[in-house]
Amino acid sequence: MITLAQLLDPAALAIVGGGTALAVVLRTPIRDLGRALAAVTTLGRGRFDADPLLLQITALARIAKRHGVMALDRSVITDADVAAGIAAIVDGASATDVTTLVQHRRRARIERHVAAADVWAGAAEIAPAMGMVGTLVGLAEMFATMSDPGAIGGAMAVALLATLYGALFANLLFMPIANRLRAQGRNEAFERARIEAPLVTLAERETPRGYVAPTLATVA
Repeated sequence: MITLAQLLDPAALAIVGGGTALAVVLRTPIRDLGRALAAVTTLGRGRFDADPLLLQITALARIAKRHGVMALDRSVITDADVAAGIAAIVDGASATDVTTLVQHRRRARIERHVAAADVWAGAAEIAPAMGMVGTLVGLAEMFATMSDPGAIGGAMAVALLATLYGALFANLLFMPIANRLRAQGRNEAFERARIEAPLVTLAERETPRGYVAPTLATVA
């Protein structure tokens, strides 16, 4: 019977794990790499729901109706997209300006989610290749030590376990993370699309005052 200790080989693990990590770092911008690592902490969260944001926007609309739109400037808004939309409205943004702002922020958020998921999907593609590299290294070591029967077993273990590690890392770790991040991103994009209409409606209710929409660099 195979034990867990028999399935652990530091050399094979170093080749597959270290090679995959190095390849990902070399092919990924630092910003996307940081986002991919940070995104792992969100996997335990529930599905994003825009209902609390819609309720907050409704409450803010009532405040603006009773006390004027400038009263919204003192409101505490934790969501960055809603805060940006409300700030634009307070500054006199037109409905078109608010639409452009909210849509751009949503697209930028989608791009960030996609980039993070792509990092993990890329790791899933690299891991089996690194497993094959480990297998070739093990085979080369095995042929080089044919005269030493005691060394053949260790070399063969590296060759076989490297392939196993590559398959396990790709299919049980990296690809599941990528797929879950993509699912979360799709759900959040759909839910965040719901906040556009009430923000635009609030902007339409206010009198435009020559507001200049922020540039893409300032709202990304």
